[in-house]
Amino acid sequence: MSTESADGHPALWLHATCSMSFDVTIPTPMVFMLRPRSSPTQWVASETYRLVPSIQVIEFTDRFGNLCQRLVAPVGTFDISTSVDVMLTARSGRSRTSKWGALVDVPSVPNDVLTYLLPSRYCESDRFGDMSAAIVENYEPGHAQVSRVAQWVHENIRNTPLSSTYPVSAIEVNQRREGVCRDLAHIGISLCRALCIPARLVVGYLHGLEPMDIHAWFQAFVGDEWVTFDPTNPDCREARIAIAHGRDAADVAIYNQFGPLLLPSDMQVSVERRAGS
Repeated sequence: MSTESADGHPALWLHATCSMSFDVTIPTPMVFMLRPRSSPTQWVASETYRLVPSIQVIEFTDRFGNLCQRLVAPVGTFDISTSVDVMLTARSGRSRTSKWGALVDVPSVPNDVLTYLLPSRYCESDRFGDMSAAIVENYEPGHAQVSRVAQWVHENIRNTPLSSTYPVSAIEVNQRREGVCRDLAHIGISLCRALCIPARLVVGYLHGLEPMDIHAWFQAFVGDEWVTFDPTNPDCREARIAIAHGRDAADVAIYNQFGPLLLPSDMQVSVERRAGS
């Protein structure tokens, strides 16, 4: 495998897996979101997607461009396992232009990015105006402000794995002062949108995460591009694979089920660097 991307920038390879097992008592409609898509920063070279028992799957692309797998889980033990090999382009290989990290004025925000300026189900950005202004006071608009937001969340909201088993809003998390990675990202997104900086939630795989699980972070649109920020660990430089993105957790659940609550009886995630990276 090559260690350079098509444009000559340094690249590395990750191999990620995710497996889930469900004990299904009645036929249950479900929508999964477990297939990463290729993008300018990641190339999906190969993947596997296995269901036991084998059943019909209908795949569609949602409004954000994420790949979704629609099915009806049969009664009994239902297993789903996926794996993916991805080549990542190192962001550090980019040259910094005069626009790098600059605030994009609202009139110049692309039409398809405008939605990430608005309040959403778990990111009530219209309630964070004064708080966001105080946090970034004296910071340069754009990347510097978003970095400050991520650092503030990291310092003030405790990252506690398993502390919330369902999504809660940014306001609730700010009151609790603790949450999981998804919750910290929701506050970061809300604070950015309150500053008129588009921000979106991303879920995927993070190499070196402890304990290993599907991870959530956020991206902000600065300097005419989406830039990654992770308030659970602002200094983290580990490689990551994006599976899906959206306004908040309502858009990027790795699975949704319809009917009586159905949780996995077992779930395993792994992320490894491939030889030659």
